[in-house]
Amino acid sequence: MRSTPHAEAFPAHTPAAAQVFTAVLSHGPLTRLEAGRRAGLSAAAVTKAVRPLLAAGYLAEGADDDARPTPGRPAALVRVNGERALFLGVKVTGGELIAVLTDLCCRIRVARRRPLPDRAPGPVLASIAELVQELLAHAAESDAPVAGLGIAVSGDVDRAEGVVRYSPFLDWRDVPLADLAATTTGLPVTVDHDVRALTVAEQWFGAGAGLADFALVTVGTGIGCGLVVHGRVVAGAHGVAGEIGHVVVDPAGPACHCGNRGCVEAIAGESAIVARMRAVTDRHVTGVTQAVALARDGVPGAREVYERAGEAIGRGIATVANLLGPERVIISGEGLAAYDLFADQIRRAFTTAAFGSAARCDVLTRPLPFEEWARGAAAAAIQSFITHTPGTGQG
Repeated sequence: MRSTPHAEAFPAHTPAAAQVFTAVLSHGPLTRLEAGRRAGLSAAAVTKAVRPLLAAGYLAEGADDDARPTPGRPAALVRVNGERALFLGVKVTGGELIAVLTDLCCRIRVARRRPLPDRAPGPVLASIAELVQELLAHAAESDAPVAGLGIAVSGDVDRAEGVVRYSPFLDWRDVPLADLAATTTGLPVTVDHDVRALTVAEQWFGAGAGLADFALVTVGTGIGCGLVVHGRVVAGAHGVAGEIGHVVVDPAGPACHCGNRGCVEAIAGESAIVARMRAVTDRHVTGVTQAVALARDGVPGAREVYERAGEAIGRGIATVANLLGPERVIISGEGLAAYDLFADQIRRAFTTAAFGSAARCDVLTRPLPFEEWARGAAAAAIQSFITHTPGTGQG
């Protein structure tokens, strides 16, 4: 890791310290007893883990103004000192960069957007560097070090190596983004799949907090899925766990960019909806906004396009429920702007295809702006900082 005026190492190098810190980060303020129960550690192990974190200022004793109401709870609480370190998060889309500066508790301090007219790696890196410098100027107003940068990208992303293996929306193959961004910005960099990064944020700070098993399904340009199993975000042996967008739900369906036919994404992704809408309505539909308008205006065949998409999504969610039995499935993404057009079909298809008690899974919709995706990238950087994940942005 390059020595910079920003970078700083987490003071505790043991798994126990990371477990305790993460428990307090997600659920705190907590007593040491509660932190140990959530982390599965003995009181002695918690005491040993907490000591260096308190000494270095990453944990503090006592509640702060942002603490959750805790009537009747003892006063001896441990909380994360959110002001101790800062992090940057960048979400890369096909046409825009969204960046945030957060504290250690992943609370957004500043958010910025920048158009992305050129998707080639060089121009994208240059734009990321400009946004990082802008946010570092804001960070300089604080005494806290900037401890990491997270970048979230859609597609096949190897987080351990920091390489974007394939991103269809950027048309990238084998781009060593973490190393390139670390060289450009001078910061430790974590590159992660955008949905997986958002899943980390939902697990720690959102609708998945406190759940051992849940799935996050995102609907929009693509259909993504992040999985948490037994309290851990699952990437799989090859980093592509949860790709329900490429679950085949109609073998005779439209061709998908992955090479198969009838994938959920080939039916319910935004480009698929727009293409189908053009064919069904014989209108010059150039984007999803027009497609939504046609469906809401009652143009013949338009509503059925969304109903078909909803059925595909519902079947994809049922596949996740049948395989993993999550407590909750959170549906999010920019595609929720049209949720009223296919909500019934999602629920109906899910209920029909879910086996037995899997149908009891709580299905929750949670619209999130792109700033939350950038916050997910920052959460991935915080996760790497805490756990000292190797291979993420060697500077």
